[in-house]
Amino acid sequence: MKKPLIILLVILLLSSFTEKEVTWVAIGDSITYLNDHTNETGNRVTKGYLTRVSEKLPNVRYINQGHNGWKSKDIAEQIDKLGLVKADVYSVFLGTNDWWAGRPVGTINDYKNATGNTTLFGSFSIIIAKIRQLNPLAKIVLITPMQRNDFVYINNANNNAHGSYKKKDGQSLDDFANAILAIGRQENIPVIDLYHNPKLKMANMVKFKYLKDPETGKYVKYTYPLSAEIPFNADTDDYPYPPAAINLTYDGLHPSDEGNKIIAKSIVKVFKQLHFR
Repeated sequence: MKKPLIILLVILLLSSFTEKEVTWVAIGDSITYLNDHTNETGNRVTKGYLTRVSEKLPNVRYINQGHNGWKSKDIAEQIDKLGLVKADVYSVFLGTNDWWAGRPVGTINDYKNATGNTTLFGSFSIIIAKIRQLNPLAKIVLITPMQRNDFVYINNANNNAHGSYKKKDGQSLDDFANAILAIGRQENIPVIDLYHNPKLKMANMVKFKYLKDPETGKYVKYTYPLSAEIPFNADTDDYPYPPAAINLTYDGLHPSDEGNKIIAKSIVKVFKQLHFR
């Protein structure tokens, strides 16, 4: 066998074992944003879910399009200004801020008929249309919001919100998760359902909430659901989630290292099932 032919065969063999580089654009809110800004977590997070996925799938290169505090409305509104690039796969992880802001969920017809950026369904219609404009062959993965306990921002306790155990403006966070599931069914695209994941139950978001007993004024480690009934005063009380309280989130809302591991594992499982061209 001639030497050039041997070299060609070796190259072909090596290339058959080399995985295609996959570009992944991750569209999201603060949960995605914090992957590259762990200093804003009080260094309670060492690795976000994006980094963890790329470690498990070294051929996947992520581009972080997470925007702190943004709703699906904000992404849709700025969709042509975000600098989104052509990629092999796009994930869309939004909804929790829409719920807290009291945005209407809308109906699947808002999605089908592209009725505009006034409901969650309408916003997702704009976002997915843009993705398909960038790359008609791209894979799309939707991710529902996680359940959330009482959120207290680690850098400003006055920024706080009650958990998804009760409705906000007449809507449950479950309504938003189910809307995203409905879009997945409509488009026949995979949805990673974090909201209904049994590993991400409300009771597991934090180990406890450190609050003053209303009768004695002494601090007590309250666990959910009792913690939801105890008042918190951001101006006078200690931060309610000391490091020992960290479980799947570090502040009731944003995933801890353990929470990010669960999210990353779910994404890796879905990515492995996709066939990238």
